[in-house]
Amino acid sequence: MILYGLKTCDTCRKALKSLGQAEFRDVRAEGLPENVAQAALARFGEALINRKSATWRGLGAAERAADPLALIAAHPALMKRPLIDDGGRLYLGWDAAVRAALIGEG
Repeated sequence: MILYGLKTCDTCRKALKSLGQAEFRDVRAEGLPENVAQAALARFGEALINRKSATWRGLGAAERAADPLALIAAHPALMKRPLIDDGGRLYLGWDAAVRAALIGEG
């Protein structure tokens, strides 16, 4: 299991603590692998971008209209976090549904 996120993100730290066996990859330092990014965009669409973030609010209209994967590559903090790859099955965020699916907590 691989957890993609930011090392400074509280939600990512909570998820990583609960998923003790997960490998953590910081998207700011390492980027998001192209194959994972494409699969995540296909599965989650526009939800992959965190439109509530300060980074999003700081973007101009032209930047906001860019391809979501290009935006994440340029501004990793825009990705909704964490993105969890559990053997090819992707999960986005750390809400009750994701926790229930991965650790049986609801």
